[in-house]
Amino acid sequence: MERQAAKERIAKLAKLINHHRYLYHVLDRQEISDQALDSLKKELFDLETAHPDLVLPDSPSQRVEGKPQEKFEKLTHSSPMLSLNDAFSESDMADWQERIGRLLSDADRVRIDFYCEPKLDGLAIELIYEDGILVAGATRGDGRVGENVTSNLKTIEAIPLRLRAAEDIAADLRAAGLEDMASAVVRGGWRRLAVRGEVVVTRRDFDAINASQRKKGLPEFANPRNLAAGSIRQLDPKIAASRRLDSNCYKLATDLGQKTHEEEHKFLEIAGFKTNNKFSRFCANMQEVFAFYRHWRDHRGRLPYEIDGIVVAVNQNDLFEKLGIAGKSPRAAIAYKFPLKQAATIVEDIVVQVGRTGALTPVAILRPVKVGGVMISRATLHNEDEIRRLGVKIGDTVIVGRAGDVIPGIIAALAELRTGAETAFKMPEICPMCGGKTEKKPGEAVLRCINQDCFAVQKRSLQHFVSRGAFNIDGLGEKIIEQLIDQGLVRGPVDIFGLKEGDLAPLARFGEKSARNLVESVNAKKTIGLPQFIYALGIRNAGEQTARALAEKFGNIENIQKALPEDLQAVADIGPVVAGSIRRWFADRKNTAVIEGLLSAGVKILPHRKAAGALAGKTFVITGTLEKMSRQAAKDAVRAAAGNVSETVSRNADYLVAGANPGSKLEKARQSGVEIIGEEDFLKMISNKR
Repeated sequence: MERQAAKERIAKLAKLINHHRYLYHVLDRQEISDQALDSLKKELFDLETAHPDLVLPDSPSQRVEGKPQEKFEKLTHSSPMLSLNDAFSESDMADWQERIGRLLSDADRVRIDFYCEPKLDGLAIELIYEDGILVAGATRGDGRVGENVTSNLKTIEAIPLRLRAAEDIAADLRAAGLEDMASAVVRGGWRRLAVRGEVVVTRRDFDAINASQRKKGLPEFANPRNLAAGSIRQLDPKIAASRRLDSNCYKLATDLGQKTHEEEHKFLEIAGFKTNNKFSRFCANMQEVFAFYRHWRDHRGRLPYEIDGIVVAVNQNDLFEKLGIAGKSPRAAIAYKFPLKQAATIVEDIVVQVGRTGALTPVAILRPVKVGGVMISRATLHNEDEIRRLGVKIGDTVIVGRAGDVIPGIIAALAELRTGAETAFKMPEICPMCGGKTEKKPGEAVLRCINQDCFAVQKRSLQHFVSRGAFNIDGLGEKIIEQLIDQGLVRGPVDIFGLKEGDLAPLARFGEKSARNLVESVNAKKTIGLPQFIYALGIRNAGEQTARALAEKFGNIENIQKALPEDLQAVADIGPVVAGSIRRWFADRKNTAVIEGLLSAGVKILPHRKAAGALAGKTFVITGTLEKMSRQAAKDAVRAAAGNVSETVSRNADYLVAGANPGSKLEKARQSGVEIIGEEDFLKMISNKR
């Protein structure tokens, strides 16, 4: 990026980040997600690193938090409470290790090891003890001065009002091999002790409090961190006491002769503070750090509270001090964040794709950005109404997320970062693929190409027809289907079953063997189950679950063809819109001709018999990453056991199967009272061992 453009971008980013940090840290309000804000901060950090002369005095990178509120008296910290820079990948961590290594001698460099712990998503605090008694507690504030919230902190049972007796602490320190720290305690070196930690709320308590808020008709808290911060900043300690707050401590800010960060953690536990020691780990090298990160990335649901990554610190305190401070962050520690569920990026273009039903869908072409561990470069904008709702323009900075941790979508456009060069997008009046007419039917938001011979419609329809949930024909990928249409060999589904080896000779890279394999693959799939056949037809609004429900109700294709709208609406989860769509499809002579053609070509549709299985009548939602099978395999297993699969969480669901990184469906399941099970329990169920 050119210097002038970087300067302008830095100024806009700094202003926007400061705004959201003020809302979040001072007013306890949140307008964008933590992940989206982290993404903006990372972009600012990278730009400032590339252009250090452009760093502004009020840049978010040069401060820690917003100013303390006036409703509490101010308290100066024993030493500055610093913030951590973020890393999002193994390469970021490798760069960090290289940077700190360059600042140390060869002898010091070989001494580097690490202490890692879960990064709590709570409110940072400092606790001051005199002669073992809690005398003061403060929020982080601006890093130098915080808000005196001692009365509220005293309501948290996890925070000791009085520490254990000095002689008991010293004895346990000696038993742990910490002789120097034991001697310091005996000598009275801890008469004034500063400890740092986090106020947190467990997921269970967070859900219970929000349930209470809903019952009272009050607004819900956005997340546990928001609840913790709002509770600690209440003037009435009784409110804080009612909020089920918890605390974990992780930093001894007083010098008691501790040589490592690990020793600090041991002291805190011995002294009587609640810690995360059992979830933390000494790591001898970066490979062990990566293993620790992967463990908590995949198993963070086992913790009672939310974490958004791990903290990695150089374990040796003398090296920590040598490395010093850069801006307002220690060089020797870093927050290794989990994959962002949301991130900021640029809309570089908006294009239109044509689907199998003729639907024209605008798609944002994005500057590639990693979201949830996946690089995202495209995001659907659904339709013109959605573009208008979001206010998205080409060139906009936008927040991107993944619905259900799968489908990329634009959450918001950040108009504050516009330069004036952005351009509005307008849907085309003709089909961009065939030049045919388009129309938008009353009551629909979707613009469609009405040319039945449109190449894009043909291609997408055939791709759907041969897909896994339909005829599942191996070897018929997108490129092959394009070639078949281009050569005039295939115009519709029936033509697929008429292909001969000799027909495939004109196709690029098709030899005798590959032609024979494809024909054999097609012929092997002439027998198909009724649910798969219905799904393959591509009836609008009739997905896999609807197809299965129709098969369960009617048993064969003939009964479905004859079914009246009222018969269709008697099927679970089929309403008037879906029933009307199904009825119109079968009333169209062109469509019934396709079924007749397939039967004439030798396709055999197996009548559907209601299966008896271990999961009969049960509905499952599957989310996150499973270790022993894919999500599709899990869905197939449910259906094989006569169960139902739903893509959305509702009170009609019986179970949510939660893998690693389950996303928003987990929270919705908790709110809806849906039973949540892990992969092991699920495997027992499908094997009928539960």
